[in-house]
Amino acid sequence: MTPGVLIANLGSPDSPSVADVRRYLGQFLMDPYVIDVPWPLRWMIVNLAILPTRPKASAEAYRSVWTEDGSPLVVNTQRFLDKFRAVVPFPVAMAMRYGSPSISTGVDELRRCGVDHIVVVPMYPHYAMSTVRTVVDEVDRYLAKQSDRPTVAVLPPFYNDPSYIEVMAASIRDRLADDTHLLFSYHGLPERHLRKTDCTGRHCMARPDCCDVESPAHATCYRHQVIETTRGIVAALGLDADRWSLAFQSRLGRDPWLQPYTDAVIRELAERGIRRLAVVCPAFVADCLETIEEIGDRAKEDFLHFGGDYFELIPCLNDRSDWVEVMANYVRGLLGAAPGY
Repeated sequence: MTPGVLIANLGSPDSPSVADVRRYLGQFLMDPYVIDVPWPLRWMIVNLAILPTRPKASAEAYRSVWTEDGSPLVVNTQRFLDKFRAVVPFPVAMAMRYGSPSISTGVDELRRCGVDHIVVVPMYPHYAMSTVRTVVDEVDRYLAKQSDRPTVAVLPPFYNDPSYIEVMAASIRDRLADDTHLLFSYHGLPERHLRKTDCTGRHCMARPDCCDVESPAHATCYRHQVIETTRGIVAALGLDADRWSLAFQSRLGRDPWLQPYTDAVIRELAERGIRRLAVVCPAFVADCLETIEEIGDRAKEDFLHFGGDYFELIPCLNDRSDWVEVMANYVRGLLGAAPGY
């Protein structure tokens, strides 16, 4: 067996131009795991309601975070990849579910290296059909076309793994002052996504404390998993209950999404007298538009407008050396390899 690793993240437009952003959004939003309605309705929503207007505003947001090297998400993932390659002895390729480099490009790169066993690493700590499942399905779809199909293993969500919790806690501990409130801001999901991934068909969102009641549904429940991540980090940091909050960002459309919403929580914290706020986004392992622009710029502006004095966005794990080693150990574990392999 010749193993190789496919590091997969969400993706980015090729440039912050309106045309490239429109192309990227079209691919992203037409994914049935993102807008999960029948194809004709999805086509109308995307092409008649979203793409005529949204690309211009999104392009402006991308321009505000674009670097000399390109998209922050792609750049940060590439920097992680460079360090990861230095600590593992097998081929590694990067892929984006949407945009470039594509999953097919990443798989082809590994195959040219003689890889016949691919370890797919979705760079998401928590399960969601719009993140983990769509990556795995796209890999399967592409490999189904190959006569000499390689075997595949997939890194499962690591939301409560002690090594992930500790590296997250360390990244926060480095930046969090004693007089600062900590807000955990996770990417939002429509509530119906949780119901669709509930293997029991009757647990998720069925009662207020569903995430605290043991259930097989938790294996694919994004809300349960982000709550567990938060609890683990809070315990590792030793934070009292009044020192932290949890919220969900980046909602789209009119359907109910997971609550409370980040923008509402930020206003409420400022109005109740919290003057210093730090925000961490554990659903992302690499800084991107949703962390840098949505939180670092817009949420900061809101907090200061509503009376706050100090706001800090705590960076994602990006290419921290301890995080690179944690991920290398995950992959070694999947391969049944010794730590030095």
